[in-house]
Amino acid sequence: MQDNATEVTAAGIARLAGVGRAAVSNWRRRHADFPKPVGGTETSPSFALAEVEAWLRDQGKLAEVPLRERVWQQLAGHPEGPVTALVHAGCALLLINDRPTDWLELSAGSDERLAAMLPAALDQVITPRFGAPRERAVNTPTGPELLPSAPLLRGAAELAAELGARQTYEFLLGRHLDNNPRQYTLTPADLATLMAELAGPARTALDPACGTGALLRAVAPRPDQELYGQDSAPELAALSALRLALQGKAAVRTAAGDTLRADAHRTLQADAVLCHPPFNERNWGHDELAYDARWEYGFPARTESELAWVQHALAHLKDGGSAVMLMPPAAASRRSGRRIRADLLRRGALRAVIALPIGAAPPYNIPLHIWVLRRPEKAPAQPELLLVDTGALATDSRGGLDWPAVRTAVLDAWRPFERTGGAREEPGFSRAVPVIELLDDDVDLAPARHLPPAAAGGGSEQLASVRERLGETLRLTADLTPPEAQRAQPARWPLITVGELARGGALLLRTGGIGAPARVPVLTDHDVLAGTAPSGSLPEGEEEAVLVETGDVVVPVLGGGSIARVVDENTAGAALGRNLTLLRPDPAALDPWFLAGFLRGTANNRQASSYASTATRLDVRRLQLPRLPLDEQRRYGARFRALAEFEDALRRAGRLGEQLVRGMYDGLTDGTVAPH
Repeated sequence: MQDNATEVTAAGIARLAGVGRAAVSNWRRRHADFPKPVGGTETSPSFALAEVEAWLRDQGKLAEVPLRERVWQQLAGHPEGPVTALVHAGCALLLINDRPTDWLELSAGSDERLAAMLPAALDQVITPRFGAPRERAVNTPTGPELLPSAPLLRGAAELAAELGARQTYEFLLGRHLDNNPRQYTLTPADLATLMAELAGPARTALDPACGTGALLRAVAPRPDQELYGQDSAPELAALSALRLALQGKAAVRTAAGDTLRADAHRTLQADAVLCHPPFNERNWGHDELAYDARWEYGFPARTESELAWVQHALAHLKDGGSAVMLMPPAAASRRSGRRIRADLLRRGALRAVIALPIGAAPPYNIPLHIWVLRRPEKAPAQPELLLVDTGALATDSRGGLDWPAVRTAVLDAWRPFERTGGAREEPGFSRAVPVIELLDDDVDLAPARHLPPAAAGGGSEQLASVRERLGETLRLTADLTPPEAQRAQPARWPLITVGELARGGALLLRTGGIGAPARVPVLTDHDVLAGTAPSGSLPEGEEEAVLVETGDVVVPVLGGGSIARVVDENTAGAALGRNLTLLRPDPAALDPWFLAGFLRGTANNRQASSYASTATRLDVRRLQLPRLPLDEQRRYGARFRALAEFEDALRRAGRLGEQLVRGMYDGLTDGTVAPH
């Protein structure tokens, strides 16, 4: 009965059946017996999950609903909302993890019996793991509260038998976070791991702005470990506690509340504090907390909320304990915070400032900093500050952040400094700066301002490598130069349009820019025009993204240029961006290189374009191809492919040439390259 209350959107139905959103719309139009909406809105209706499952099976479109999807839809459509459902599921999974026989006994009866008896069993695991009711974020749900969740709990238990309790909760929580990207500020797992490694091993660890628990989850487990957290959002404090408890055996103490105004762990002295605080908050308690004992290094200005969090973290450390904070870059240089920064330096509390590449964490458009702090046991005689700038380690081969390279470089700089208090200078990357050099009028701690510049263009060795690669590319360009054109009579082929080919099933036509799954690179119109790797992004949404495959032909529709790109193995899997049309030819009917080559004809593009006052738009359906047998298509396709390789070599030579020229200018002007 309760399962009938679970609702599912059209996007959820598409996931259940393994089809696109458009297929669900077609089913609704063509089948009078398709389930009627039971909720949602006119533009985004929702349907009863049980009715949808039955209809899909009756139509032969679904032999069995995938277990993961069924459990997720039960959670997403829970009558009390997905957060309540996550808390109930997390409590049940903790019972399954810690006392599996108790769950088996309770789940043997009806839903009503399960809901009535479950609270007492949950108390047996919740209290030992989270503490007394008045000091914990997770309260035991009552029987009436649990009854609507009974089908979800049974489904979660079934999924846990396949995946494990922890993995099941991570899947459900991760899907919820992915579906609500604007609701939560997340700390990426790779960044959390790096911050935990910088803090070092800890028996007691605190995150005063714990969010979903990513930072505490990254702390290496130890015997008798205690993990403490607090968050202003009660639901996040509860979800974080359940996530941490399912990960290991540590005692977990999370609380809800405003950390700066109402510290739930006032007497705690931790080995480590990890924190990704809220940035640029004006209402952090400046007026109420003017005489607070935590402001040991100075009272923060109203605009310096981050320095309030820094001092809160230091106040919770044992002598010699470490704090690692994620900070906005402005906190290193704003004049309003210079006195506090100066005192942190003089007393040896601030040990390192590490500039991360753009895109390391939200907000993704600025290069955030990591501050490594230590509760000083005594002031050092000659303190130094380690400055590191990882901006040059920005991307991997697919255009994403190269976290392994960032982690290795940062730890290789930090660990010797941590042991000896000094570090080898690496121009453009790292330097241990005597504190006395930083105590000027600005106390500006931005790493880039104090690091010696790297050799221009990477130095003479790097310039020699660029010159060698340019020479190889120029030789390749000469080899790929097309042979002399042979005169021929103008051909009078019968023509067919792309639209006619699509209607006849010879190719599939799709448009891009709907959305993209998390962490999937996006192929943009600029990438197609420049012949570069996917570099864009799209918002996540319920609409299914168009992912390109090897052999697809991608055509920009704006700008009036005659360009068509055949997707190769390196680009396959990217999402199709805005202002692009994808043509997926049937290999039994069309050669992709033949298709792309004829689409690039200037006259062809001119007749298929329309002109507005400021832009030219291409109607891909009106582009024309000659009707040729497949063997003849492949002859043309081979020639077009050779031309594309020549074009790529020319682009590569141009980029290398620009790099060499820029490097030579810089090297000659800064003295790192001799004029002879």
